[in-house]
Amino acid sequence: MSFSKVLTAAEAVKQISDGDTVVVGGAGGGLLEPTALLKALETRFVESASPSNLTFIHVTGVGDRKDGGMCHVAYEGLVKRDIGGHWDYLPKMARLASENKIEAYNLPQGVLSQLFREIASGRPGLITHVGLKTFVDPRVEGGKLNTVTTEDIVQLIDINGEEKLFYPSFPVNVAFLRGTTADEDGNITMEEEAAFLDNLAMAQAVHNSGGKVFVQVKRLAKRETLHPKLVKIPSILVDGIILSPEQKQTVISTYNPAYAGDIRIPAYNIQQIPYNERKIIAMRAAMELPEKGVVNLGVGISGSVGLVASEMNLSKEFVFAIEQGIIGGVPAGGIEFGVSSNSHAIIEAPSQFDFFDGGGLDMTCLGMAEVDIHGNVNVSKLGDRIIGCGGFINIAQNAKKLVFCGTFTAGGLEVKIDNGKMQIVKEGKFKKFINKVNQITFSGEYARETGQKVIFVTERAVFKLGDNGLVLEEIAPGIDLYKDILDHMDSKPEISPNLKEMDSSLFTNYVEKEVDEHATV
Repeated sequence: MSFSKVLTAAEAVKQISDGDTVVVGGAGGGLLEPTALLKALETRFVESASPSNLTFIHVTGVGDRKDGGMCHVAYEGLVKRDIGGHWDYLPKMARLASENKIEAYNLPQGVLSQLFREIASGRPGLITHVGLKTFVDPRVEGGKLNTVTTEDIVQLIDINGEEKLFYPSFPVNVAFLRGTTADEDGNITMEEEAAFLDNLAMAQAVHNSGGKVFVQVKRLAKRETLHPKLVKIPSILVDGIILSPEQKQTVISTYNPAYAGDIRIPAYNIQQIPYNERKIIAMRAAMELPEKGVVNLGVGISGSVGLVASEMNLSKEFVFAIEQGIIGGVPAGGIEFGVSSNSHAIIEAPSQFDFFDGGGLDMTCLGMAEVDIHGNVNVSKLGDRIIGCGGFINIAQNAKKLVFCGTFTAGGLEVKIDNGKMQIVKEGKFKKFINKVNQITFSGEYARETGQKVIFVTERAVFKLGDNGLVLEEIAPGIDLYKDILDHMDSKPEISPNLKEMDSSLFTNYVEKEVDEHATV
């Protein structure tokens, strides 16, 4: 028996025309990734060189940092333009951009997430402060990633004497989305997914632009059997259902019920962090956690702050929130960043960014690839490598307290910690504290204007953002101010008159506390 909305992926992609704008849902690591549709579009283009000159829009990095996700459609001729919130998960598309073979933009993840609601509602675009004085600002780079990209898609405007950025709306023709179950009418639930992301806003935007919405799902249910409260994309928005029984929750997990909120896992199932310089940074950052409040964590060192806080027995109450719409629980790391075990709530991503942009975060811990003397930070472009900002700009600009976490140098750094002191055994090849960052992902100038509290934590030194730039506040025991710090900075920071040693407890190789096997997190 066949149903009018059930299509093969090949039948769906045949409905794409030259020059269309295709919206791709999902996030890095396979989260909500519509893989079958992306592969089908790749097959059609390879076999027929059609369609051509497409514009792709993805709120975050849809891929696996190898050849999955958006890499399936990274072909010169197929792609005219790519507008993405993050690029590091789709290296083949990033290579096309860095080689000037496509037009390419990087806009903040939250901006793109919210912009779909503006498109859906017929409003002219998104007006926000997010992106001011960063590389997204048209006075800096306008979000353009290469020299063949010339059109300005971000505008600086004045509203009641205040600078704002305006991101204009534009029509979108096709959506590739994913859910878990579809009924025969096309109502979509997402019960096995780890997040909802932007699915509803994307579907509404494409439908109201007169386009086609295709949704990949794991299974088909009978008409009128899905609970209406579980339906996340209603049938009125869906033009085609693509069955993909083999789809995985992420690139790693076929189905992890803790990610979907179906069970809570005990604390002893969560891996502890080995004691090294990275853990020292996370521990020092954890000391900044608020007594109560909402905290966002990034990836890498900053992503482990919550785990080490538990090991340190910090008697502080706080709730984690990440940009994919997840509140509470323990965020996963690595390629599965964006999901969480034991979440308290999972909401849609545009609403999460509303909360973030309005100052809802009490603190965030984020990484830092490059820092200059003015407090500008780059995480989005290293040399010719396009990484993208993701949710970094929304989060960094708007959290009440911002703690950057990273080693002082990079590339082969080796340290020794003995008798409560730190020794640099081998310095990293690359300086992080340089004269000028390659790209401004975080603006120190904007942070000073807004009065934001900003701290930079490394394994050997802690800086704050002062009135004139970086101020050295703390130094690790055993570290020489000149030999180990100032000599490895292109520009010299202000030295606090109250310069002190970092907390001695950070440099004790303690035995991690035993975790109650019946505890949950």
